[in-house]
Amino acid sequence: MKAINRDHKVRNFHQAKWDEPIIFELHQEGERGIIPPTAEQEVVESIGDGVSVIPNALKRKSKPELPEITQNRVLRHYLRLSQETLGAAFNVEVGQGTCTMKYSPKINEVFASSHKMTALHPKQDEETVQGMLEVTHNLDLYMREISGMDNFSFQPGSGTQALFAMASIVRAYHEANGEADQRDEIITTIFSHPAQAATAAVKGYKVITLYPDADGFPDIEKLKEVVSDKTAGFVVANPEDTGIYNSRIKEFTKIVREAGGICYYDQANANGLLGITRAKEAGFDMCFFNLHKTFSTPHASGGPAAGALGVTERLKSFLPGPIVEKDGNRYKLNDDLDHSIGKVRSYHGVPQNILRAYAWIRALGADGLKDVAETAVLNNNYLYHQILKIKGASAPYIKGKRLEQVRYSWEQLTEDTGITTDDISRRMADFAHQYWTSHHPFVVPQPFTLEPTESYSKADLDEYIASLTHIVNEAYTDPEKVKNAPYNSSIHPVVEHDRFEDPEKWAITWRAYLKKTKRSEVTS
Repeated sequence: MKAINRDHKVRNFHQAKWDEPIIFELHQEGERGIIPPTAEQEVVESIGDGVSVIPNALKRKSKPELPEITQNRVLRHYLRLSQETLGAAFNVEVGQGTCTMKYSPKINEVFASSHKMTALHPKQDEETVQGMLEVTHNLDLYMREISGMDNFSFQPGSGTQALFAMASIVRAYHEANGEADQRDEIITTIFSHPAQAATAAVKGYKVITLYPDADGFPDIEKLKEVVSDKTAGFVVANPEDTGIYNSRIKEFTKIVREAGGICYYDQANANGLLGITRAKEAGFDMCFFNLHKTFSTPHASGGPAAGALGVTERLKSFLPGPIVEKDGNRYKLNDDLDHSIGKVRSYHGVPQNILRAYAWIRALGADGLKDVAETAVLNNNYLYHQILKIKGASAPYIKGKRLEQVRYSWEQLTEDTGITTDDISRRMADFAHQYWTSHHPFVVPQPFTLEPTESYSKADLDEYIASLTHIVNEAYTDPEKVKNAPYNSSIHPVVEHDRFEDPEKWAITWRAYLKKTKRSEVTS
């Protein structure tokens, strides 16, 4: 048996790869995984069968179109799928860039999965959920201290939804002051996340985009030119999506606020800022944090996420309600907000994630939060300097220290070898690594975006760097090997790229897929 070379950091990885059908394709009429028991005779005689009392208006007219399948085949199906999945608990996850993967303490999962949490219902009387309301209120207080804001809502389900809520608050604020028709412009930057411009546009605003100056920072002189009595607001991430921190941000917010605009801050990722700097001191009126990026709750692919939205006192009455307040020795839900923008989604947040974030902050304390930021910055700068040693790699714009993620470039590698960032992404999967390029527009050519949070050790980072270096060496010596990847992973190259561009070929559900395939058969 060959001994494993422990000095070699590139892992010999091979992932299970199943030609696994969609579960609807596994349907076999008449198969059952479980047969629910009918009510016993004594129960029927006492209170009925539990079915016939359901009003006709609430009864389905037809059976749900669910796959009929046995328990063992269901188990086999999902276990196979689980073997084809990478994730933060499985591999070194610094390659998700702006999505920020960090370790979620498993004790927090115990808390969140307690029956005391899973049995909660959003329509319970608030007197029966005082404990959860207390946790929510305390998390609000912690967020205020971390950001300098005066009130938080945990209703938004994501960063984008929080951005939409903030753009809605900007409009509602100017409507309340009689300036909504006049103030129809929102300013952002080319480096900021596209959701900032998109959510402002959805609210009907004209979006003005600032481009970098000669030093690579958003151009403050251009800001002075475009700000006016038409300016409704200014939205920015800092550090921005390329990883650049603008130390002059307070000058930007001062210019906008003096012109009557509202400044709101995308702090989805604040890993490098906790305990170091705050939104308030930077001159912002609003900010949001993604609990699933900074505060260690699971990302869950946009599922039970939370975009914690904070505002200064003058904007409190515009928040989506309800918010949790303390009244003497009890906690209550306050939905009586004079100018509230209304709900941005049902109810008031995901209590399991609120509890996870609360537990994470409590475990760390104030000093621990600052340690998180300092460790994240240290890890990022170590990775930054090691990546720049790899042939063909660069980090455009600002040179020197970075705080969080960095959007790197393989432009030189592509010119030298023809290997693109997408080729490297597929080859990285052969070594059990995720790898993210960038969202559009690609302001950095051949981009790849990495972010080591505080969760990763030097050994973890060295493993990731070793895999990248190995692949780059292949690119210069055997480019076809990289182009034809992956070999050891469950993923595969996407051949029909037009499927992503043509909405007629999209099918989000099985029912939609059947309709579209049937339609295509008819038309052909």
